[in-house]
Amino acid sequence: MTRLDLVIFGATGFTGKHAVVEMARMSSKYQLSWAIAGRSQSKLEDVLRDARRIIGEEISCAKIIIADVKDAQSLRDMCSQARVVVSCCGPYRFYGEPVVRAAIDAQTHYVDVSGEPQFIETMQLKYDAQAREAGVFVISACGFDSIPNDLGVVFLEQNFEGTLNSVESYLSASGPKGSGAINYGTWESLIYGITYLGELPELRKKIYPEPMPECEPKLKRRWCLHRRLGGWCVPFPGADASVLHRSQRARRGADPRHRPLRVRTYVRLPALLHALALLLAALILYVMTRSRCTRWLLLKYPRLFSLGYITAEGPSEEVICNTTFSFHLLGEGWGPGTSLDAAPDKQLAVRVSGVNPGYGATVVALLLSAVTILSERDRMPPLGGVVTAGFAFRNTNIIKHLQEHNLKFEIVSVDF
Repeated sequence: MTRLDLVIFGATGFTGKHAVVEMARMSSKYQLSWAIAGRSQSKLEDVLRDARRIIGEEISCAKIIIADVKDAQSLRDMCSQARVVVSCCGPYRFYGEPVVRAAIDAQTHYVDVSGEPQFIETMQLKYDAQAREAGVFVISACGFDSIPNDLGVVFLEQNFEGTLNSVESYLSASGPKGSGAINYGTWESLIYGITYLGELPELRKKIYPEPMPECEPKLKRRWCLHRRLGGWCVPFPGADASVLHRSQRARRGADPRHRPLRVRTYVRLPALLHALALLLAALILYVMTRSRCTRWLLLKYPRLFSLGYITAEGPSEEVICNTTFSFHLLGEGWGPGTSLDAAPDKQLAVRVSGVNPGYGATVVALLLSAVTILSERDRMPPLGGVVTAGFAFRNTNIIKHLQEHNLKFEIVSVDF
């Protein structure tokens, strides 16, 4: 049986619907055969109807596939019909593993937009060897978490012209004021991620029993609250630091000569009050997730505890389309010919920027990850496995394709 190029699973969810619309726009350009999948025939038909209305033309979706994350056979049947499964069904802690397992069993590549380190690293621990044996890639965090940072580091390395030692990343975002900036699914993933944060140290010891070599000079930790790039900065709470570390680990494993980079990630806010408020909110969330009762309150009343930023219906199109973001990645190292025993003597900054981070840039990056696997498998590592985008796609043209879809990568001048 000839397989379809890809299937979008979880197409009736908030992110899935946006992925369907973007796939409808992309399919003719990349000449792809594709399908959508989920539990409800009628809801999937509604998704296609809405997509046609939004883009104003007929779409080339090949078929509708009925698949339920609680039905292993339906997942295997779905995966066996495609070369790549694009999973938009989260939270991945609860719904991700059955799809990963089915994809590997069917020898189908898998990509998702998970920003949940516990899920991502658990999949690496449990399924990396199986994915390699099947010759397929399992690549999580192919959205806003963590394509801009992960491929931003690749772009920085490609343009550094010397030896890069360390990278510090600063995220900035702005958008219209008002309620409903983030979808409930993202909030749910965040709450459970904080709840089970303590799982990560033991999990990482199992994945990486040996520490990476310590390369000098080390990247010093900055204060939890510090001023830089004209704003006030705090640690970035997303999955990016975890993903970037995995990328460096994978490169070191593939090539023992690779000098692993030290990377730290931050959020930059325009005012001290905003930064203090974010730190306070993070503390409150951490405390409330320690108890089952208060955790239930967070999940039951997201609008209240997020001050209106989280709603069950998700953000409006106006909010989505008018939200912008940028990552400044500041690299330090040595210029060509400089001894690595000397102090670093070179700096370079790049910026990765775009609009609609959660549901525009995210689904573009997700789908282009699938397209890259389909079209540039020969430029990717020879073995499959549970890996990162920064490792899998570093020698492909994905950055060029992201640029063509308004995710900008550029060298900039900043005051370090």
